[in-house]
Amino acid sequence: MQLLSLTGGAIIGIIVGVIFFVVAVCAIWYVVTHNSLISLGNDVDEAFSAMDVHMKKRYDLIPNLVATCKGYAKHESETFTRVTEARNAAMAARGGGTLSVADRISAERELSNSLHTLLNFVQEQYPQLKADSQFNNLSRQLEQIEEEIARSRKYYNAKIKILNNKIQKFPSSIVANKMGLERKPYFEIEDASERVAPKVSFD
Repeated sequence: MQLLSLTGGAIIGIIVGVIFFVVAVCAIWYVVTHNSLISLGNDVDEAFSAMDVHMKKRYDLIPNLVATCKGYAKHESETFTRVTEARNAAMAARGGGTLSVADRISAERELSNSLHTLLNFVQEQYPQLKADSQFNNLSRQLEQIEEEIARSRKYYNAKIKILNNKIQKFPSSIVANKMGLERKPYFEIEDASERVAPKVSFD
């Protein structure tokens, strides 16, 4: 009888030990997954910040580029106004802490589209700009910046993909839901013609 009692006590001890082990493993997994999601979120923020540096360079370059173009196309005020307004909207989205990343992406997309339209327009309508050394210098700088933005965007989207997979896939989705995380938008360009950085050099 005593042997049976000891055996029963040992079984209970084993069960308790197993339960404790499972709970400990689950707790460790939860903490590791939680920290992993935080790290991925920080990676996404860092990638966007790197892209933001290049976008700010573009903001700073646009006024000089527009001013140079105006010297040859003074009567195209609507085109220049559209670019300037898109730039101002993108800068406002950058500085306004209440706007989402999706709003910023939308503003940047509009700026890219309007800038692309301007460059195509002046190239076709005012070929004499090819001889302007300042314009050629600015256009080369802009082309380099656009390439930097494209590379940064590719890196940002890669980080977004990793984070979104973690948020959506089981079992890490359990932790993501507890943390209130949702899928983040990719920095995509809707117009297929805009998927290639504009070539604005007239060499």
